[in-house]
Amino acid sequence: MTLNASMVRSPYVVEFSAREEEVAHLRRVVRSRLEDWGLRCLVDEAQLCVSELVANVISHVGVETPTTLSVLMNGVYLRIEVRDPDPRALPTLVAADVEAEGGRGMALVAAVTDRWGVSLLGDGKVTWCEIATGVTAQGEHDGGPWAFRTEAMRGLYGIVGEAQIGRSVGTAGALKGEEAAIHIITDLLHWLSAHGRDVDDVLDRAQVRFEAEAHLASWD
Repeated sequence: MTLNASMVRSPYVVEFSAREEEVAHLRRVVRSRLEDWGLRCLVDEAQLCVSELVANVISHVGVETPTTLSVLMNGVYLRIEVRDPDPRALPTLVAADVEAEGGRGMALVAAVTDRWGVSLLGDGKVTWCEIATGVTAQGEHDGGPWAFRTEAMRGLYGIVGEAQIGRSVGTAGALKGEEAAIHIITDLLHWLSAHGRDVDDVLDRAQVRFEAEAHLASWD
């Protein structure tokens, strides 16, 4: 859906009892709302955040806890808030082992958002996170992180293409390509981590494939 300045993005607020059965419904509603807002590109990240923030309430505050989910725009950021009545059970980043079944919730949220935090209230707390939308204050795309990454990818492939046809890219071009590659690899690792994959294993497999292809190329 094309973003435009006239698109209405009224906050979505729902009160519910924190149960695992509620999560699937909340994910569906968030998907529908973001598609209506023209933010389909943020559905996966937003659904992950909702799942983890609600799971955090279930695990650390308790099942059936009265909880409120709010999804709204904060300037050019998509903001997700989960409110519960316990100001003592504060979410923290945990360096959980990759084989652990839990403990990685806020690490996943941190990986797919631009910022997150906890606001303490007189009657509870709000755990929130924000994702850049790439939309200007006037409701139009400003390019955002997706445009930056896309241009980085295009730039890197342009450099690689020049090298393949025998052109010299020079030191500056090589450095530019290296920086673009680092950004792209980092983004991919964040994505893999957010989906529960073992990034070290992926890097090891990529290294093996790289060495195998380099070996084959040496015989050409």
